Amino acid sequence: MTWFTLHILPLLWAAAGTSTWTRSSCSVPLAKQSLVDGIQVLMENSVTSSTHPNPSVLIAMNLAGAYNVEAQKLLTDKLMASDTADLTIGQLALTIMALNSSCRDPGNKVSILQRQMETWPPSNTGAMATLALTCMYNKIPEGSEEGYRILFSQVLEEAVKNISMRIKDNGIIGDIYSTGLAMQALSVTPKQPNKEWNCQKTMDTILTEIEHGKFHNPMSIAQILPSLKGKTYLDVPHVSCSPGHEVQPTLPNQPSPVPTTAPNITVIYTINNQLRGVELFFNETMDVSVKPGSVLLVVLEEAQRRNSMFKFETTMTSWGLVVSSINNVAENVQERTYWQFLSGKTPLNEGVADYKPSDHEHITANFTRY
Repeated sequence: MTWFTLHILPLLWAAAGTSTWTRSSCSVPLAKQSLVDGIQVLMENSVTSSTHPNPSVLIAMNLAGAYNVEAQKLLTDKLMASDTADLTIGQLALTIMALNSSCRDPGNKVSILQRQMETWPPSNTGAMATLALTCMYNKIPEGSEEGYRILFSQVLEEAVKNISMRIKDNGIIGDIYSTGLAMQALSVTPKQPNKEWNCQKTMDTILTEIEHGKFHNPMSIAQILPSLKGKTYLDVPHVSCSPGHEVQPTLPNQPSPVPTTAPNITVIYTINNQLRGVELFFNETMDVSVKPGSVLLVVLEEAQRRNSMFKFETTMTSWGLVVSSINNVAENVQERTYWQFLSGKTPLNEGVADYKPSDHEHITANFTRY
C-alpha cells in the first residue's frame, strides 16, 4: 500500500482537504528569519539554464513564495519540456506535483504515470508515503466506505510509527536531511506518533544546523524549506499563481574568506568490493593529499589521477553527483547494489560534491546491497 500512495498523491491534490500544521505548531523566530531567507536565495540561485531541472526545488519555491521570478519560470518551463522517458516513477510524480504548484497542466504526464504504476515494484517511502496516505485518508468522508477508511487508518498508523521510531532527543528525525519531509508528515497526519515529538525543538535544531552551514545543497534546502515556512506538500493545491511575488530580502554581507597558505590535509581513502557474485574483488587504500576545505569529489579525482585502479564514474541526480562506478564495478538496480561512502564506520549523509573530509579522516567507498 505505501508504495502506491507516493505516486497517486499528485493525482489527488485537486480535491485535497485540509493540510498543514494540524497537530503541532512551530515557527522560525524573527531573529533567525535571515537564515531561512539565505538558504532560499541560495537554492533559487542554483537554477540555471545548464543545471538539471529539479522538481523538488520548484515545489519549495512555490510553497515558500519565490523571490527569483526568472528562475521560477525557467525551472517550470524546463520541467514542462522534460522527457518522461528519462524519469523514474518518483521523479515523474514529483514533476507532476511541481507543475501543479506552478498552476501548469502536466498534460499526458499523468496518464503516463498511471500506466507506469501498474507494473512498478513496491518500496517503502517513509515520510512521503505518510503525506500521501494522509491526503487520501482526509478525502474519505466520515461514515462512508468504512472498511476502506479503516484500512488506510491502519496503514497510516504503521507509517507514522516507523517515522516516530527515528525521532532523536535533539528533535532530528533520522538525519538532518531527512527531517524536512518527516516534519511535514508528522505535522499533518491524524495519527499520533508513538514517541512524543516537539516540533519547536526540531525547528531550533535545524536552524542551528543552517547556521553551521549544513544546508547548501539545493535538494537539501528544497526538502527543509516548506517546513521552515509552515507549509507541507499538501498545500500544493492552495498555492496562488497570481502575479506578485515576494521581494528578495536584503541579506547581511558575508565576509570574504581570507586566502591562506595552510598545508594540505591527508585523507585516507579505501575502495572495497567483497560482494559475492561480483567477479572483481578488491580492497585498496591510498593516502590522498588535498587542500584544506576540499570536497570529497576532489579526493576521488586526485586518487584517480595517481592510480587508475581508483577510476570512478558519476551520475547526476536531484541530490547532485552520485558515484555510480569504481574500478569498473558499477551499481545495479536489479541486484540492489550501490557504492556507499563511510567516514570510519559511519555512512555519510552528504554527497561527494558536498562533504568536506578533515585531516587524516578515513573515507571508505564500500560496494554493498540495500
